[in-house]
Amino acid sequence: MNQLLRKDADAIVKASLEAVLPDSAVARALDSFQPGSGRTLLVAAGKAAWQMANAAVKVLGKVDAGIVVTKYDHVMGEIPGVSCCEAGHPVPDENSFAATAKALELVQGLTREDTVLFLLSGGGSALFEQPLVPGDVLQDITRQLLACGADIVEMNTLRKRLSKVKGGKFAQACAPARVFSIVLSDILGDPLDMIASGPAYPDSSTCEEALAIARKYNLKLTDDAWKLLEKETPKALDNVTTQITGSVRELCAAAAAKCAELGYDPILLTDQLCCEARDAGSFLGSILRTHAGDGRKLAYIAGGETIVHLTGKGLGGRNQELALAAADAIDGIAGACVFSVGSDGTDGPTDAAGGYVDEDSKSALSQAGLTLSAVLADNDAYHALKKIDGLIMTGPTGTNVNDVAVALLKA
Repeated sequence: MNQLLRKDADAIVKASLEAVLPDSAVARALDSFQPGSGRTLLVAAGKAAWQMANAAVKVLGKVDAGIVVTKYDHVMGEIPGVSCCEAGHPVPDENSFAATAKALELVQGLTREDTVLFLLSGGGSALFEQPLVPGDVLQDITRQLLACGADIVEMNTLRKRLSKVKGGKFAQACAPARVFSIVLSDILGDPLDMIASGPAYPDSSTCEEALAIARKYNLKLTDDAWKLLEKETPKALDNVTTQITGSVRELCAAAAAKCAELGYDPILLTDQLCCEARDAGSFLGSILRTHAGDGRKLAYIAGGETIVHLTGKGLGGRNQELALAAADAIDGIAGACVFSVGSDGTDGPTDAAGGYVDEDSKSALSQAGLTLSAVLADNDAYHALKKIDGLIMTGPTGTNVNDVAVALLKA
């Protein structure tokens, strides 16, 4: 492994993540928060829910009551006046359902003088859920969607119609109280009705679109689920104010700034990356191969969210698979590396944030008895990268604004 490149990669990852932590973003959004004369309740859902709620309570001083629903191992301590719950992601579980039931109970019987501060971040689609179908049926549908390669908008278009809280229904449950929603975006283009399936935002999708998606991927649905896809969602809400804060654009800008500080010439390729993870990795690797020998220190940056079609039974995530797929193209190119991380610090169902490969990775895998094609076919990037010290480990970060991939070429 090229230790100098790995050191630069780790520095870029650290600086990028620090720039998109929600503390200051939530504080900025609260500048325009004006609670009513009644109670102020806090509901936070998503991978960044604890961090957002903790920041909000510090700014406000206190809330009358509240609940946080976040991913396992993402609660980092007590928050005064707020109950903190952990639940399943990317597949909702019984703790998801129980915590969301508590949130619905919290907002029952409110008046026009009351205010619900609703803090939302990516991952909320699984974590914040009260299904209209049996829990095991929803879990099966979620697994089908994750395995078939559906993108996040397609997934959420369906999930809204199977839920009591998604697609604006949570805001309806809060009425007539006002809802002030602060949203940390994890979807390209920041579509407010799709982030965490839009619990407090009018739904722009249609039943026809939902049915078409289910047919496109040949989903196996129960009769009740098919019927729910034909039931329309709220198209207007009059009790919600929404502030969006934080996005993949900030993540990419922070990565570019750190690259420049380290002496690289940063080039932002896109902040709308939305293709197969292994295709993105191969493409980034091929860019480095083209420019090898230019005599410049270059950094190519791509932000967004790739997808993985599961063909094997291995362990990994889209960022690990992206990185590993670049190893072939940069094999033997002196001073070349590709790395990719999820801003939440957890990539797929693993404890890694992402993966790193460089000029030596392919040969290191070969020495370990592994071939790239076999590993990728089995979607087992985690174990392969672990054998060559290619995993990027950050732990839960408290934020979630998509992913960033960087290809470095050191002159």
